[in-house]
Amino acid sequence: MLDYRPLAGGPPAGTSNMNSQVVLFPFGEYWLFYGGFLLLVFVLLALDLGVFHKQAHAVSIKEAGAWSAVWVTVALLFCYGLYRYCLHHFPLDPRLLAVPGFDAVAAARQVALEFLAGYVVEYSLSVDNIFVFVVVLNYFAVPLKLQHRVLFFGILGALVFRGIFIALGAVLMQFEWVVWIFGAFLVFTGAKLLVGNDEGPVEPHERSVIRFFKRHVPVTDALRENHFFVREKGVWHATPLFVCLLFLEMTDILFAVDSVPAIFGLTREPFVVFTSNIFAILGLRNLYFLLRGAMDLFHLLRYGLGIVLVFVGLKMVWLNRAFGGHFPIVWSLGIILGVVAGSVALSLLFPAKKES
Repeated sequence: MLDYRPLAGGPPAGTSNMNSQVVLFPFGEYWLFYGGFLLLVFVLLALDLGVFHKQAHAVSIKEAGAWSAVWVTVALLFCYGLYRYCLHHFPLDPRLLAVPGFDAVAAARQVALEFLAGYVVEYSLSVDNIFVFVVVLNYFAVPLKLQHRVLFFGILGALVFRGIFIALGAVLMQFEWVVWIFGAFLVFTGAKLLVGNDEGPVEPHERSVIRFFKRHVPVTDALRENHFFVREKGVWHATPLFVCLLFLEMTDILFAVDSVPAIFGLTREPFVVFTSNIFAILGLRNLYFLLRGAMDLFHLLRYGLGIVLVFVGLKMVWLNRAFGGHFPIVWSLGIILGVVAGSVALSLLFPAKKES
């Protein structure tokens, strides 16, 4: 939503003025956009698994780097295409033209910058996921050649759960008290990262869910090649590979609790939230293979991510109001990029001391 004019009749009771502004991409008019975007995503994923990674193999750093560059390029091309579409369509949309003072060029630029800011935040936060993925895949002793398969199907599940979270967020963010709760939660989460008081990736409550699953579903004692389920003695069994996939889905749900409110702190347009979030998730697998052996190099990144979460939380509960309803997106993008890049640079300049 852009900051132009409240909808006719004023905001509903219990909602904020800021959140009752013109919606640039209402779902009722843009459902084909959502459908077309999902179709594009599934085509890309089908090519990824069915053509380029048809044979299970250990993904090299060179291959992961190339694919990471491909996914980032695709995201930037989508951003540019979205910007060009907005430049062309907004001046022709009678619904938007009826809004006094509406600037189609400024709106198109705002949409593109919000997509970039959301993509950078989600992509940066996904690095924190990688720390957990490394430990989880080692915890379940998944061979290198099968890790891509587990992460691929983990991404499919993440797409579904993120879509659900974003849909719920789009509804809840219409209420002022929810904005305050989300903002305070992000500040709290960022502060936890800064003080180093985060939980480990394999917590007791998560292990209890795995034990519950094993009590109700037969599980083989060892991997069965690349299969998630196998039929043995007439009974279907899950394999440890599926248990690992289930665990990864659980951890992604926990990460979504942080990441979805964070991106809603940068933009209120559900279409921008959805597309930038999905592109960040698509690049997560290859980023994992690229960084899995070098996670210790970026030991200060967690502090940079903590600062970003605190900043976005403060933006939701204070900065937007301090700047007349909307903190400048160019400043937000600059601060986020500067903090993330700075934490990476400082990690390389001041490497962590190795424990004996």
